[in-house]
Amino acid sequence: MKITGYTDRMSVQPGEKIKFMVNSHYNKYKTEIVRLIHGDSNPEGPGVKIHKVEADVNKEYSGRKQDIHMGSYIKFNNQSLFSLISSFSLQAMIYPTTPELGIQGILTKWSPVNNTGYGLFIDEKGCLAVWIGDDKGNVEKLSTDIPLVTGCWYFVGGSFDEESGKLSICQEVVLNGTNSRFSLPYGTDELNVSHERKVNIKPYADNNAEFLIASILGKQPDGKHKVINRYNGKIDRPRVASVALSKEEMKSWIDHPSGKGLVAAWDFSEGITRKGFRELEKIYDQSPNQLHGETVNHPTRAVTGYNWTSEEQNFVHAPEQYGAIHFHDDDLTDAKWDVDFEWKVPDNLQSGVYAAHVYAGEDEDYITFFVRPKKGKKPTAKAVLIMPTASYLAYANNRFQDVPLAQLMFGRAPVVQQEDMYLGEHAEYGLSTYDHHNDGTGVCFSSALRPILNMRPKYRHNLSPSLWQFNADLHLVDWLTEKGFEFDVVTDQDVHFEGAELLNQYKVAITGSHPEYYSGPMLDAVEGFQDNGGRFMYMGSNGFYWVVTFDPKNPNLMEVRKNYGNQGWKSKPGEIHLSITGEQGSIWKHRGRAPQKICGTGYAAQGFEVSSYYRRTEESFNPEVDWIFEGIEKGEKIGDFGLVGGGAAGLELDIYDTELGTPPHAVIVASSEGHTNVYMPVAEELYFNIPGLSGEQNPRVRADMVFYHTPNGGAVFSTSSISYCGSLSHNNYDNNVSKLTENVLKRFLADQPLPGAEKKQVLTK
Repeated sequence: MKITGYTDRMSVQPGEKIKFMVNSHYNKYKTEIVRLIHGDSNPEGPGVKIHKVEADVNKEYSGRKQDIHMGSYIKFNNQSLFSLISSFSLQAMIYPTTPELGIQGILTKWSPVNNTGYGLFIDEKGCLAVWIGDDKGNVEKLSTDIPLVTGCWYFVGGSFDEESGKLSICQEVVLNGTNSRFSLPYGTDELNVSHERKVNIKPYADNNAEFLIASILGKQPDGKHKVINRYNGKIDRPRVASVALSKEEMKSWIDHPSGKGLVAAWDFSEGITRKGFRELEKIYDQSPNQLHGETVNHPTRAVTGYNWTSEEQNFVHAPEQYGAIHFHDDDLTDAKWDVDFEWKVPDNLQSGVYAAHVYAGEDEDYITFFVRPKKGKKPTAKAVLIMPTASYLAYANNRFQDVPLAQLMFGRAPVVQQEDMYLGEHAEYGLSTYDHHNDGTGVCFSSALRPILNMRPKYRHNLSPSLWQFNADLHLVDWLTEKGFEFDVVTDQDVHFEGAELLNQYKVAITGSHPEYYSGPMLDAVEGFQDNGGRFMYMGSNGFYWVVTFDPKNPNLMEVRKNYGNQGWKSKPGEIHLSITGEQGSIWKHRGRAPQKICGTGYAAQGFEVSSYYRRTEESFNPEVDWIFEGIEKGEKIGDFGLVGGGAAGLELDIYDTELGTPPHAVIVASSEGHTNVYMPVAEELYFNIPGLSGEQNPRVRADMVFYHTPNGGAVFSTSSISYCGSLSHNNYDNNVSKLTENVLKRFLADQPLPGAEKKQVLTK
């Protein structure tokens, strides 16, 4: 893994430029633009298929190492007033989550190079401390000497008076019934501390160190700066004064900052609108100095503050109770690497899945991107494949091998790849939305502005018996290519921003194997496409499940909040709403938009073990749907083979359910059977945990293959299994899964009405 990279965008169109950022431990490396067709190296399949593309960037480049600096914090462009301070007061409400990890900056203007400046810190013993350092490197530190308690709100303050030389520190626990781990102040008297001491030095504020919130700015051997001593936890209502205030004055400034010496009074709730944060990165100062700032690496916003009462769960309805930001020492949303080369996509380049293959010595990387059709130009294909990039981002660089229950969940020991081992040692590559931060809270942001090592050809995911997400979707790309179907490629992110207008240019829209993460605009686009007569092929399972959104100012950034469903973490109380839009997060089913309304089936069971097969139902022999099975023998098992678990029905399974919105006229044409006891119902399907729920005993552990008509000549076909596409290439593409899929796609592409379309569909009980 000595060469890795990423692009400045996931989707690009002909005529646009795309930038490539590369980290190389080699002095020289080579680049080739390639088209990706099949990324599965399994010898039982057709093998890896990668085609070189002629491009002017195909050449040798000088390599260089590029570092990634994790951690979220707040920086300020205007530093002048912070440098003029001699006396000061620093105060805030804080909610530390890892005080035991040692030194962490809270409000700092500190140079660790020459030990100058001033700041409010958590010290090496986990205690609150105030530091000052003079221009000669002399340092005075005053600590409370009482370790902070994780998960409790504190008022904290530190001050220095130049005239008297008095240095002071204070903290008080602030609890109500809902805002902290504890409801009542058990033993908190010992945690409420005030100390002061006279010192003989003065802080050297004009020390070229930046004033930061939630970290310290250090210097690397190469002279460049990076943040160190990063803080984990929440900060609410930070204040800075150029005079030494008493403890009572500092406390009063938390809610009413005013008076002599006011330098800055930040209100993290400012910018909240009825539709979420106006600008997610912006921080506003209420003082006359207007020392506004911006966050780096997207700490979590829309989180409860010190005064949250739980009467309101949505931050947009009570912004004054959401004046906190949760910082993490391992936040990462932009690696901020320098550009190594850029490529203008030729006007005649075919839409598809592409990569920049960068390689040197025995190391290589495929920096993946997607070429969509040019806007404003009529597509030449009738079908469009929607690549589920939101799901790629959700699983980006996940570390499932580190989950304690992984072996029990998978029914086997996880198979760890080189990329997994590398990520285990390199946290700086960022986390997936299935991981936890170092302080135990869930990861709600994922960004494409970093190398994503599991979105590459040849990668074999440890969650699946073979493939998951990107390379599983290349199974479908390969089949479409081998069968000679003309198709365009767009990303679900494109659909998010352009809506049904983008999809309505096509007759058929096809999903990938696992379009799990979907935004409201994406759902609206799919429904609009179906209502307009579009024909929709849902080629996977567990689709349209988690609520996500993209930042309109930074489309590379995706947000999710989790609760209720199958998840790696749960949002804290009062924090389930998306900061970007203000809408409720978690799963669409709990927002009245169950997947059954979109594709006729919805997520019901999972088992990351062997896959099974389908059998036709009696209803499938009706002439209106019998054409789906043309060329397939009546008693055949459908898909008792495949590259993903050995069958077409596996990993995650969807079922028909009219109570959740499956149209009454929808037909189950086949259902899977024979699933093992590793397959279990998903959490949101359960009311009670009781024996008999696993695959060998529970009839709801199955995948339902469904077909139904939609308005204006449209239709929906759903496979309802993630492993389905892994069976398409079996026996050189000559198999019943391939035949069935070809029957559907050819009929969907044809101009004539589908059988049974002339019947008026009437809702029935």
